[in-house]
Amino acid sequence: MILVTGGTGLVGAHLLLKLAEENNKIRAIYRPKSDLYKTLEVFLYYHNKEEAERLFKKIEWVIAELTDVPQLTPAFNEVTQVYHCAALVSFKPKDEKALRKINIEGTANIVNLCIAKNIEKLCYVSSIASLGKPIIKSEPTTENTQWNPEANNSDYAISKYGAEIEVWRASQEGVKVIIVNPGVIIGPGFWQKGSGQLFTRIQKGLSYHFPKVTGFVGVKDVVNAMLKLMASEIYNERYILVTENLSFKEVIDLTALSINRPKPAKPLKKWMISIGWFVQKTASFFGYSRSITKSDISGIFKKSTYDNSKIKKELNFKFTPMQNVIEETGNYFVKDLNKKEITKI
Repeated sequence: MILVTGGTGLVGAHLLLKLAEENNKIRAIYRPKSDLYKTLEVFLYYHNKEEAERLFKKIEWVIAELTDVPQLTPAFNEVTQVYHCAALVSFKPKDEKALRKINIEGTANIVNLCIAKNIEKLCYVSSIASLGKPIIKSEPTTENTQWNPEANNSDYAISKYGAEIEVWRASQEGVKVIIVNPGVIIGPGFWQKGSGQLFTRIQKGLSYHFPKVTGFVGVKDVVNAMLKLMASEIYNERYILVTENLSFKEVIDLTALSINRPKPAKPLKKWMISIGWFVQKTASFFGYSRSITKSDISGIFKKSTYDNSKIKKELNFKFTPMQNVIEETGNYFVKDLNKKEITKI
């Protein structure tokens, strides 16, 4: 039995699809407020309705919160492998406590149960946000780049790094572990959050682009890498999953092209973000929510690159070019958009 957390998210839904296609015995946990239909929608991108529903029915769904050990415990019965994909992704200052509770405490609970239940292998989906920054700024980040606790790390990055410490603890207790550190993950099905918002915002008319450079990867490549690593003899290792290091301007332009929308022509200036931060900082004194931080202002103009050579060398892994990933994702977005337009008529 394979257990998957975060099965109603982008990576988890695509992972469940592949596991179902390979006739694995699967169990997935989900929160009471989660929409299971979002996972079925992902299945429907790649199969007709009858086949998608047949594959979806292979999943045994269990309600459980990561922070509720009594709920989680029965989900581990007869489980041999665990894919821990669930996490809170937020860069809002108000979510600091929730990030630590869900991402660190929740992962600690998963780890404790993996140890108690003698799980054979655990795969944790982390992030490039949890990796350190190279001393020489022009060099790319690798799996060996050291985390710097004194750096201006976001609450999200700190929570993912803390979660990784819990996973490494499992490796010291006899559980074989794999950690993957994906870049910005592009894929279809979740247009109102994460990278899916790029397609939604460009469709509505995005005026500005910005120069931040970071690592990007397709969701199918993330899932395929996880499956290959879990099936291999490799354990107690981490892998950066980044196809290409691109600027957001390049990605935004490719996204606009994929959905036949105009490319944003105006460059975002640092002073624009600074004014936004000042206004929100002032408003926060009167009880309004603040989402822009000082690190956002500098981070949106930074260049961070990542080295993917380790997984390519050790698994002979081949990544799908980001242009192809974005084109495919854009096609699904347009189809979804057309479906909504038809239902309005």
